[in-house]
Amino acid sequence: MSTPTSSILYHIDHVGIVVRNLDDALKTYVELMGMRLLERQVAPDHGVEIAFVDAGNSTLELLAPTDPASGTARFLENRGEGTHHVCFVVEDIEAALAHLRAQGLRLIDETPRMGIHGLVAFVHPKATHGVMIELLQRVTH
Repeated sequence: MSTPTSSILYHIDHVGIVVRNLDDALKTYVELMGMRLLERQVAPDHGVEIAFVDAGNSTLELLAPTDPASGTARFLENRGEGTHHVCFVVEDIEAALAHLRAQGLRLIDETPRMGIHGLVAFVHPKATHGVMIELLQRVTH
């Protein structure tokens, strides 16, 4: 096995956790565990309500489906609450996708799309040992 000379993934930006009820999850993570709420918003285009909490050296993205037809709702129905994805920051999402595609990794998104904090694309969990990977190229407003 060869060792890559440099990684296209800079660092973990956040871990996404699917929850049934965002208020209940915030009570657990903020009130009981002492994490700080950074942001809360509804993302109708994605069919979710989202909250980001400060987890020290990273953040947690809590996702609660608002649309029963959304991918997040299907995930919750099939797998229950829990880890949904791990998000890595990339400098150039197009180049990162091209690199992963050239390595033969199965992608969910062949082209990036706009997410909450920038351009995103997902790598299929069957390509990464059961963990869905999100790539994020941050966009400043």
